[in-house]
Amino acid sequence: MARPIRARFSKGKIEPLERIRLREGEEISIVITGKVNEAGAKEKLARVAGAWKDTLDFDAFLRDLYASRREPSRDLRL
Repeated sequence: MARPIRARFSKGKIEPLERIRLREGEEISIVITGKVNEAGAKEKLARVAGAWKDTLDFDAFLRDLYASRREPSRDLRL
């Protein structure tokens, strides 16, 4: 069973902030994620904003996509 729990890293150890039910010696896997630094995330987004600008003519892409959907893709006769 996988479920997220909150924990704190202190003095070289990960300490759960809530009660968890594990048998002594039970092996578990841990995925470490940090809190999102909102200011840092906004700064990163601002740096990459516009990086894909002018790389795709989206109107032409949609025209081609819809045109390809109007064409039969295979013979459905049995």
